[in-house]
Amino acid sequence: MAPKKSLLERMRANPRDDWTITQVETLCKKIGLDVRKPNGSSHYVVSSKYLRDSLCVPYKRPIRALYIKNLVSYSDAHAEMQSKDSSNV
Repeated sequence: MAPKKSLLERMRANPRDDWTITQVETLCKKIGLDVRKPNGSSHYVVSSKYLRDSLCVPYKRPIRALYIKNLVSYSDAHAEMQSKDSSNV
């Protein structure tokens, strides 16, 4: 049996899959990103204490591949900055 891929790796390999906002929240929680639920809008806001910019992800399904690709890139940048920060300690 092949080892199960992480959620991030599955998103990286197939951004066009039918991803849900719950899966986006799960990924963010696992890697340490903050997720704010919409307050009167249709987009969740993903942010990192290591990055200046934030990322908006729509709640509406299906989440388009563009948003998943952006989330994967944002997650990679977050992980890189997090590892730099922990190596400086």
